[in-house]
Amino acid sequence: MRIQEDFIRLADPFRPEILAHCYRMLGSIHDAEDLVQETYLRAWRSYEGFEGRASLRTWLYRIATNACLTALEHRARRPLPVGIGAPSTDPEGDLSAIPPEITWLQPLPDALLAFDRSAGAVAGTATFAADPASVVAARAGLRLALVAALQYLPPRQRAVLILRDVLGWRAAEVADLLGLTAAAVASLLKRARTRLAEVAPDVEEVAEPTEAEQRVILDRWARAFVNADVEALMELLTDDAIWEMPPQPMWFQGAAMLRRLLGFRMRQHGRYRRMVATSANGQRAFAVYSVADGDDGRLIAESLQVITFRGDRIAKVSAFRTAELVGMCGLPMEVER
Repeated sequence: MRIQEDFIRLADPFRPEILAHCYRMLGSIHDAEDLVQETYLRAWRSYEGFEGRASLRTWLYRIATNACLTALEHRARRPLPVGIGAPSTDPEGDLSAIPPEITWLQPLPDALLAFDRSAGAVAGTATFAADPASVVAARAGLRLALVAALQYLPPRQRAVLILRDVLGWRAAEVADLLGLTAAAVASLLKRARTRLAEVAPDVEEVAEPTEAEQRVILDRWARAFVNADVEALMELLTDDAIWEMPPQPMWFQGAAMLRRLLGFRMRQHGRYRRMVATSANGQRAFAVYSVADGDDGRLIAESLQVITFRGDRIAKVSAFRTAELVGMCGLPMEVER
């Protein structure tokens, strides 16, 4: 009993960052949570023989990484719509088709990691001081663009790049964790960086407004969305902005196309009634609530919008049309009108 109590006391504080690590590897909340459970079960069963040659944290990362590598052996990458083809050109067309053969990348609600925006640190990265540059660095390790880009890498390259470039581990530590030579780690890292630059050359460019400026922009965004004010929404988007709606595979780009998309959809479906601010992947987000069937005074969770900024405008909206994500953000699935 004492051994079990010691394990729980010492290992539980690492659970959020192990979840973040598994999520980066897998691109799935549910798969990541399953492998965290598997990691802790394996560690607990072996804890009595744990000799402390490495830190407990390193030992947990070793178990989790190997579990992820095994899980990825027979799995295809998880894409976002923007990663599977050219932008669509028919925003007024039927967008209801959902291809069952595609397993989509999921966002990670910050609520699952106890992410504190004001403190400037996120579980699963090094601990940063609360200066602006460090806040950006902390969030960048979980940004949707990075996690989507990681999906293009073979599993072992993915693990090396995450451990070296995202978590900042030394080459010798990564080599020991993966059972490789330092030269092999260096080779894998070089290939991973080259591939990442090919598939996502702008993945490290994070140019965001200040916190105060973001609040103003997002307040205007929410008000315009609820009021179905398409022109007000367009004023907040970049000229080349992207809109995607997984699990629907279509995505749209550019001011003209997004004006048509938003105008048609808002006329067709009526007004959305509430936008509740939240966050996912270290990015600003909104839980979107719409009128329930039967219009009985309830509003039901409809989607989770993850917002990507470029400068003082919105460059991408990833509107995940999976209502359960709202609940994972710690928000209610239904609210009064």
